[in-house]
Amino acid sequence: MEVKKKKPKHEKQIFDPLLIESKTPATVVLMLSSPENEVLAKACDALYKFASKGDENKVTLLGLGALEHLYKLLSHEDPLVRRNAIMVFGIMASNNDARKLLRELDVTNSLISQLAPEEDVVIHEFATLCLAYMAVDYTTKVKIFEQGGLEPLIRLLGSPDPDVTKNSLECIYLLVQDFQNRAAVRELNVIPPLLGLLESEYPVIQSLALQTLEVISKDRETRILLEENKGLDCLLNILENNELSDLHIEALAVLGNCLEDVHSLQQIQLTGGLKKLISFLEVSTVPDIQKNAAKAITKAAYDPEIRKILHWEQVEKFLLILLETNNDGVEVAASQAISAMCENIDSKCVLGLQGIPQLVKLLSNNNEELKEAVVTALANLTTANLRNASVVAQAEGIVPLINTLKTQRDGAISSAIAVLTNLSLQEPSRASIQSHGIMSALVGPLCSTNSQVQSKAAFAVAAFACDANARAELRNVGGLGPLVELLHSRNEDVRRNACWAVMVCGSDEVTAFELCRLGALDILEEINLSKKRKNKFSEAALETLLDNNLSQKYSRMGYLSPSNIITNGFYDCGQVKHGGKFLSLEELSKQELTDRRAIIFINAKPRERKGRGKKEEQKPTEVIRVTSTILEEIKLENSHWLPPPDFVLMDYINDASKIILPLTSTREQVVALAQFVAEKMGGPIEKEELHNFCWELDMSEIEFDLKSNIVPIGTIKRGTFYHRALLFKVIADRFGIGCSLVRGKYNRCWNEVKLVEYSPKGFLLPLQDYVVDLMFEPGCLLKQGTTKADQYKWI
Repeated sequence: MEVKKKKPKHEKQIFDPLLIESKTPATVVLMLSSPENEVLAKACDALYKFASKGDENKVTLLGLGALEHLYKLLSHEDPLVRRNAIMVFGIMASNNDARKLLRELDVTNSLISQLAPEEDVVIHEFATLCLAYMAVDYTTKVKIFEQGGLEPLIRLLGSPDPDVTKNSLECIYLLVQDFQNRAAVRELNVIPPLLGLLESEYPVIQSLALQTLEVISKDRETRILLEENKGLDCLLNILENNELSDLHIEALAVLGNCLEDVHSLQQIQLTGGLKKLISFLEVSTVPDIQKNAAKAITKAAYDPEIRKILHWEQVEKFLLILLETNNDGVEVAASQAISAMCENIDSKCVLGLQGIPQLVKLLSNNNEELKEAVVTALANLTTANLRNASVVAQAEGIVPLINTLKTQRDGAISSAIAVLTNLSLQEPSRASIQSHGIMSALVGPLCSTNSQVQSKAAFAVAAFACDANARAELRNVGGLGPLVELLHSRNEDVRRNACWAVMVCGSDEVTAFELCRLGALDILEEINLSKKRKNKFSEAALETLLDNNLSQKYSRMGYLSPSNIITNGFYDCGQVKHGGKFLSLEELSKQELTDRRAIIFINAKPRERKGRGKKEEQKPTEVIRVTSTILEEIKLENSHWLPPPDFVLMDYINDASKIILPLTSTREQVVALAQFVAEKMGGPIEKEELHNFCWELDMSEIEFDLKSNIVPIGTIKRGTFYHRALLFKVIADRFGIGCSLVRGKYNRCWNEVKLVEYSPKGFLLPLQDYVVDLMFEPGCLLKQGTTKADQYKWI
């Protein structure tokens, strides 16, 4: 209902007729320069009527310069002339171009001066109308504030004229959008007159008063004043009055701000107002009321103390009711409120058991905003709560969650990934998620340009890649490439989670090799050189990749630890230069025969053949495996190029077992194995005769005979340091003898072992490091810690 305009008092007075045709407004504008007060008053009145007929007429008057002439009349000594001039200003201010000109003329100070108590009510009406139109602009707001306009505007809220009240209120509403003005009106005690206007007989005034209260009550200081002036009771009374149902939404908006303040909420609770409010909300069927109430709860629930109070009043029941309204907007707001409330542990339990099945049903809705709100609520409900995670699985939420990863909203995708990751902490749920192709579904999010989605996706890969089938799926669908690309990210969370995922994915040799092929090793090495970019996962990822790709580790690092067990498929292609590409066996097999260093290959596994009879006839002596910790063999059958089996190496391992296994001490086993290896590789060499040990010629002959640069280690009969050290570790690893393999310079390599020492009195001492001699005095063990020259006299 609009406030009914009063008839200006001047219309009751009788003037001589002044005919103004549409083609003669210019004449009337010229009359504004008349020295006669009566002519000026009549001209202003005629312009007011002309401008009131439409925007086109206002534009005409602008073009004729009417406002410039009228501006001079704002301070005219005759009240009637001044009043009529202000009326024209009020009506003209509805035009945008007119407002621009009024700002240029700087009329605000003149208008504010017209708000004095002694001025005519019509002047008040049109001066406030003009200010209300102009207050839309920020610069005008500043001028009204600086020129002291707030105080008279607040005073006029008590005007007996409803139009003056409405215009003043509308102007104040626009002014308080700026926080500086909010503080100012609070100091000018605006709360009592605003609360008084809630009882106005004009709904438009009541509504504007509530809208103004909603804006200023965003400040805590105003909420305190509102409470002191019994404002909360006024608002609750409006909600209880069905005849004021058109004001319920605005009243709830103000109360929503009050709910953000612990003290205000406690006062509402103590007087029973909160229970009344929730009861009112539970029975309301107005979507806007339901939606705004849920939004108010969301804002309030960010405070831990307020969440407790809301939980005590069982606000969860109301939110669960809203999930069944079949209104997308209401359900979005309810889901967001649930997200906020479930930060309270008790609320999380209540909302989880009853709300999760309802939320899962809403995932089938096509509204993507609703989906995002729902999965966000599910993410918060399932975080650090295994029971709620189980409820999601029981409610058959896994498939719709995976389908949500195809949506267009990044927030929905990241939250859905978070829920699935929370579910992965339970083995049955993780297996179910994997069976529905989670790794395939994560490829898209891994390729996202949104850092939050990237981070969540990489984290999920880390959670699910502990399963070999999941890693295989990720390889097969091309997910490793995007994962490796995330290592380049400048976002710390993305980079850390990508490193974590690479670490988990690199736990098997096939995936580790593929990650290395995609450049993960180079990127991780670069990250770890930076103090700012490296993290504990980047270091662990690099170590994991190398530990599951020993050929590359040895080539890059020149070192294999006792825990690095050499298995079939290992090859030593020498040290790769920094930045150089590490080639696969298949790639190396395609190279032409060269005079470069031979690639030494380990494969003590017979190639299976078709035809049982033939296989039995050609089956070599069974190779004994002693250690139970040997890693899974590389699946060479998946390669296009199949390396030949090394039957000689199989025999070596079998023969060595007969010598090594009967020995009772590790020291004896190391010595015996060293002598065995030396015997197979050309025997002991005198230091002075080392230069005459022509192993290079033998290697060239082997390569020529094989027509390949790849040489099985069993074919080498005259081996030097690096051949012998490699063979020693290969056999030692088969029997559980812990030893390292160290690459030195000039084709020097050696093995290091840890052996028990005894004191002269027979006490057991800490393990001591020894270097094993395989060349000069095979089986001789040199204790580390002696002088460097002595320590490496054969190296």
